[in-house]
Amino acid sequence: MIHITALHKKFGKNEVLKGIDLTIAPGKIYAILGPNGSGKTTLIKSILGMVIPDKGSIEVLGHPIKKGWKYRKQIDYLPQIANFPGNLKVRELIAMIKDLRNDDNEATDLIQLFRLESHLDKKLSALSGGTKQKVNLVLAFMFDSLLLILDEPNTGLDPNALIQLKDLIKSEKAKGKTLLITSHVMQFVEEVADEVIYLLEGSIYFNGTLEELMAATQQTNVEHAIAELTKTELNG
Repeated sequence: MIHITALHKKFGKNEVLKGIDLTIAPGKIYAILGPNGSGKTTLIKSILGMVIPDKGSIEVLGHPIKKGWKYRKQIDYLPQIANFPGNLKVRELIAMIKDLRNDDNEATDLIQLFRLESHLDKKLSALSGGTKQKVNLVLAFMFDSLLLILDEPNTGLDPNALIQLKDLIKSEKAKGKTLLITSHVMQFVEEVADEVIYLLEGSIYFNGTLEELMAATQQTNVEHAIAELTKTELNG
């Protein structure tokens, strides 16, 4: 699905990615974790073509992304912060995104899933943060792409919406799709992820299954395992 080789990126003198080598297999859910400044966002934006690496290569679906853009049609992306035009109504935004994607996929089921029917004719500026996040999720899941990249998808969600999100993520995986997810909520990661990629200061410090993470750290849950990884690095 994704193959990354020797990826480097600097912003000024700050080396954000330090020779990342990574293979993302199809049909799995990957949690990309790490403290602030570890390189998670730069890695994601490099895959999306929003950041141009200094060195290294990225292949998506068997094709190098350099000087190409059509691969993006096979990716749905949920940004951590969605800056919607405040003067648009929810239904207008959905229609606009469909038009931009040139895709008539129906969003009715997702609108019902996240209980947005009563908000469709409200302006985006009038919505709460949690409701905006539900709109963000509808936009991310409404197209039938092979790869989904979700940056902090659980932010601001009420308990019911969070349950619906977890079920939706698992159903997308069951369709054979690949998902990359970042989250600071380790319980959420533990419930949905198959694999963990832990970044620290621009390098991959751990890459493996949840079971391998527990075994490597001798812990019984993801939160304690990640804490142990960080402690090990600090002590090292």
